[in-house]
Amino acid sequence: MSVHRNYVRSLYKRALYTSLDWYPNRLYWRPIALQIRAEFEANRGESSPVRVQHLLRETEDALEEYRHPLPYKYMTAPGGTKYERNKWFEDNMRM
Repeated sequence: MSVHRNYVRSLYKRALYTSLDWYPNRLYWRPIALQIRAEFEANRGESSPVRVQHLLRETEDALEEYRHPLPYKYMTAPGGTKYERNKWFEDNMRM
């Protein structure tokens, strides 16, 4: 797989995760995800390297602009509210 294809996939995935930070409820997020997919699909056949670089730069700028100040984290993920909540007890309990 080409480097460009991997980069575009990564960009698409980051766009979805960024939108999911703003809409954690999947019911409200789904139309936004479909809109993002439509935008990526509309530019799928672009062959001009200059235009492709411009589109990638625009997308990077938009992701930076719409980045959430407090991104959503799952409770048990690192940085979540329940991450290693019982670690002290697990380490210090001896029976």
